[in-house]
Amino acid sequence: MGKHQKHAKLKLRDNDNFAPNEIAFVGTKCDVISNLVNEVSKNLTTYKLAYFDASHSKDVLLNTVETFTFHSKGTLNGSLNSSVNKFNQRVQFSQYDYVFINGNHYQGAKQILVLDKDKEASVLKRLDQLNHIQFVIKLTEDVEFFDFLEEKNPQIKNLHCYHIHETDKISQHIENLIKEKIAPIQGLVLAGGKSTRMGTDKGTLNFYGKNQRDVAIELLEKNHLKTFLSVREDQEIGIENKITDKFVGLGPFGAICSAFQENPDVAWLVIATDLPFVNDEIIQLLLKHRNPSKAATSIKGIDKQFPEPLVTIWEPKSYTLLLNYLAQGYSCPRKVLINSDVEIIEVDDNFIRNINTPEEFKAAHKEINE
Repeated sequence: MGKHQKHAKLKLRDNDNFAPNEIAFVGTKCDVISNLVNEVSKNLTTYKLAYFDASHSKDVLLNTVETFTFHSKGTLNGSLNSSVNKFNQRVQFSQYDYVFINGNHYQGAKQILVLDKDKEASVLKRLDQLNHIQFVIKLTEDVEFFDFLEEKNPQIKNLHCYHIHETDKISQHIENLIKEKIAPIQGLVLAGGKSTRMGTDKGTLNFYGKNQRDVAIELLEKNHLKTFLSVREDQEIGIENKITDKFVGLGPFGAICSAFQENPDVAWLVIATDLPFVNDEIIQLLLKHRNPSKAATSIKGIDKQFPEPLVTIWEPKSYTLLLNYLAQGYSCPRKVLINSDVEIIEVDDNFIRNINTPEEFKAAHKEINE
């Protein structure tokens, strides 16, 4: 008998301690760290950044009410009663590209060592936390590496070393660390619909001389995306790369969530099989304008009011959002796009026409084959 497993084995998202991608500043005073974070952040305004710190105030009163004050521009100034644990913070920080941590208070999965000659004892105390140093910053020209640092890490002097005032170089290095963790993209062709209006499986509609689902798969594979077919449990489709719905009965919304459950560390370029006019040009446009800092990058018809969720790159950070909507009883992917921070690319409406009925199929077939 194998060991009994109480919980389903799910693929865990590749998170750092508190966020998908984080770095702690270790080795100097708190105000030096927060000033540096502010300076660096000014250079990285295209990314969503957060700073994770501890309060330095001695007398904290527990509020009986948590306050949320929003500025008309949408900035929040809040006071919450919340204890730190990795699960809460990973949800809280799920939408950020990078989280800076004050290493005097919390331990980051990656670190930047600031060499400050007044802080030797403090660094020695945190030596175990320095297990993944990315680069070094010197607070003054004359500061040397402490002996114990070299004992622990003989390679430490080979790391990039900047002076505290080289903000541009430090920012550039951090930007490279953000870019390193941008998720790869995989393709998801939706073929699990019930096709009630069409009367036959839309994935098997033949506009181009073969099943439309095969046309869609080829379209994505041609753009070097490893591509999966999204199917229902009861569909007998003999194809190796397929993802069977785990979120059942939720249509495309469930298909997208099922793909993230299968792999939460990739962005999914989702395309439906009832959009026969989506061509190579549209896919390349989507890939070219992809903005991984947003929750998604989506195509919208110029004369349409809303984006098309089934020609969209859904970033890993959108999984948390999708599940939040599901928890409120919504399973419309378009609703998520409309209310989230997404990149929109406008194209001619003709490219994203849905084919839902036999009449529409006949007309589209005729147009494509003329």
